[in-house]
Amino acid sequence: MADRILPELRFLPAVFAVGEHYQILTWARSELLLGVEVNGVRYFDHSGGIVRSMNRLHRVQVPARELDRAGAYTVFYRRIIDRKPYFTTTEEPVSAAFRFRPVRAGEPVHIYHLSDAHGSFTLPSGAGSYFGADLNLLILNGDIVDSSDRIGHFELIFRLCEALTRGELPCVFSRGNHDLRGQYAECLAEYTPTRHGLPYYTFRLGPLWGLVLDCGEDKEDGNGEYGHTVACHGFRLEEGAFLEEVVRNADREYLAHGVEYRLIVSHVPIFHRNIPPFDIEQELYTGWLRCVREHIRPHLWLSGHLHTLQMEEPGGALDSYGLQPCPAMVSGYAVSDAGGRHVDFVGSAVTLDGNRMECSFTDSHHNARTTRVFFKNS
Repeated sequence: MADRILPELRFLPAVFAVGEHYQILTWARSELLLGVEVNGVRYFDHSGGIVRSMNRLHRVQVPARELDRAGAYTVFYRRIIDRKPYFTTTEEPVSAAFRFRPVRAGEPVHIYHLSDAHGSFTLPSGAGSYFGADLNLLILNGDIVDSSDRIGHFELIFRLCEALTRGELPCVFSRGNHDLRGQYAECLAEYTPTRHGLPYYTFRLGPLWGLVLDCGEDKEDGNGEYGHTVACHGFRLEEGAFLEEVVRNADREYLAHGVEYRLIVSHVPIFHRNIPPFDIEQELYTGWLRCVREHIRPHLWLSGHLHTLQMEEPGGALDSYGLQPCPAMVSGYAVSDAGGRHVDFVGSAVTLDGNRMECSFTDSHHNARTTRVFFKNS
């Protein structure tokens, strides 16, 4: 599709929500000068005012309120012929317009949550198309790739966004533990939405406020499996400080005017204590849970990682610490036949409508396997 609309882009744009902005990410085939126009204002992928062309992945940050108001954006680029100190030469500009459908107050919000695709496209994309044209938000919640051993593995993120949103809907991305593995893991932040290069952040989409928590790896840093390549404990301490900052800024975050739904997205369901050697950071995660439960008081928590299908109220089978702050869904489950071949995939479909939250596990054939209705707390 992208090669017909914008020939030098490998995929249609992906519009990710971070903070009060959208980060529009595009993957180029060649050296381009690229920007996005919203309501007559041009925004560029730049480094301190220098329009970037050497990197293949372009990121353009646009104020969410402007794109929501416009309901459309245009991607434009010029292919570099020769970038020189003086009189750089380029090809003629190429552009394409995209409509954009923001999440709006007063309307049901249809969310599809995909986790643990582990390199597979066909079955997860089939599951993710459950809402069809009624989809409002796509969440990719970790381990979309099976490892970061090749830059090409990151393509799956953009293939899924293209197939399910066509560049017209917001997406949220959360990193999983498998994303930290492989020689290009340190480059992942260049290919995904981040807050100043960090993979944890808040986001606001109309009446929906969300917090993305990133747990890093799932075992202690010194585990031999990692070969001295991770330092997640210190990373989590910094993230804890960020969580405290979110609480201090509550009036601009989860208590801001117009927030009706509060959502937590984390690949690892930290309210569930796993078996050794995966039972890490119990004291730290307990602190995070207390903070979230006492201050943020979310309405729904979406996770993956466990390769199971579980939907629980606080106090249920997932609530190991007795601190689960809200209903939680854990999904991202590949169904295998007797020969070990994947034949189906199950993700989570969520509809937020007034005080009602309809949550379903749905498969790649659009069958709802389990459905429960939860109701918001205050």
